[in-house]
Amino acid sequence: MVPVLLSLLLVVGPAVAQDTQNRPYSLTYHSNGVSKPKEGFPSFQATGYLNDQAFFHYDSETEKAEPLGPWKQVEGMEDWEELSKFQKARGDFFLKNLKDIMGYYKDTGNHTFKGTFGCEIRNDNYGGAFWKYAYDGQDYIKFNTEIPAWIPLQPEAVNTKVKWETEGSVQASKNYLEKECPDMLRSYLQYSRPFLDRQDPPSVSITSHVTLGLIRTLKCVADNFYPKPISMYWTQADSVVVAETWGEGPLSENGTYQSWEVVKIPSLSRGPYSCHVQHSSLAQPLTVTWNKSQ
Repeated sequence: MVPVLLSLLLVVGPAVAQDTQNRPYSLTYHSNGVSKPKEGFPSFQATGYLNDQAFFHYDSETEKAEPLGPWKQVEGMEDWEELSKFQKARGDFFLKNLKDIMGYYKDTGNHTFKGTFGCEIRNDNYGGAFWKYAYDGQDYIKFNTEIPAWIPLQPEAVNTKVKWETEGSVQASKNYLEKECPDMLRSYLQYSRPFLDRQDPPSVSITSHVTLGLIRTLKCVADNFYPKPISMYWTQADSVVVAETWGEGPLSENGTYQSWEVVKIPSLSRGPYSCHVQHSSLAQPLTVTWNKSQ
């Protein structure tokens, strides 16, 4: 008999694809349980991600698992009614564990339990996996596939380790992470590669402003690109200028990213200064130049 911990993870999917592109793909699930949610807020939520893109969300208020983004238009990838039943059962099990953990800590009041697990494939082969939980924002327990075993990260988590391992979850958890999860990911890729493999080139712009008449700030912004990896750097006369600050934005509602790099130069400097951007969507690096006459 499959232990309850894993029986709440195995979902039948469509036939497995025989080929994937020569790049990594990941399938990750994020779950969140709250012992005393505010009125109108769910006690349990779960979101599934393919690479960095959320493809479904479930909450205990609606008791529905619903596709997100472009996956709303995909037919046949998942039986959403069955997935809704699965997530409801998993949510009940998740909240029961939260109640048990509160007992180990002798806690009352409102507390949270968060879980994240998933796997990766590279060149169609298993590329790694992880499974971990946090209680009230602190790492609580994680699974080690090499030993294999549940590793307590808090003294109280020893109770959870003993409970789960007594139920026989160790080998089943390892099998799930190393076989069931990659197989599910391959099946999802039959429907999802057009969304995951797309190449949206960045649009690049430079802004300039002077502070206290002494320092000029140049900011190079790359907008609306996908996938996330990008390289940006500044030069003056073929010499690299070290960036003062840099940053990146989260995945936007339209499914693209933003990144920026800032340099500070003397306000009297005429330049030219060039911002160079390299991205997988570009056949060659994109260069945008600023000088004081602009």
